[in-house]
Amino acid sequence: MALNLSSKSFAAGENIPKQFTCDGEDRSPELHWNEPPVGTKTFALIADDPDAPVGTWVHWVLFNLLPDTRSLPEALPKKDALAGGAAQGQNDFGKTGYGGPCPPPGKPHRYFFKLYALDSTVTLKSGTTKSDLERAMKGHILAQAELMGRYGR
Repeated sequence: MALNLSSKSFAAGENIPKQFTCDGEDRSPELHWNEPPVGTKTFALIADDPDAPVGTWVHWVLFNLLPDTRSLPEALPKKDALAGGAAQGQNDFGKTGYGGPCPPPGKPHRYFFKLYALDSTVTLKSGTTKSDLERAMKGHILAQAELMGRYGR
């Protein structure tokens, strides 16, 4: 069975509501997923915008979610350490946790939320970046799922 990622906050391929962006409350959307592959030890999540004018812009880095986790609530706290040993890294706004869509005026951008089922925990410090996490995950990804939403101004 494939790993699937979805949200009650927005449907796949649809617009991300304003409250999850810098034009609103900038809170993280609710996310949920199905049963991961056998052997999953942790989950990691990366959210980014490949349409940013400066290249891919990272909006969220999250790792070491417990293997029995099946969802993230709306408005996850923006702090390094979370319950159960999970941690959040640094986004490209230079902050910890989720930083919502904030594109320049023009064509809507695509925002990809990528969930990874890993066969290990990740040993990284606070301030971890997307590239740090990707290096640490290399060779440990059992499955991955993706959810894309759009936002424009």
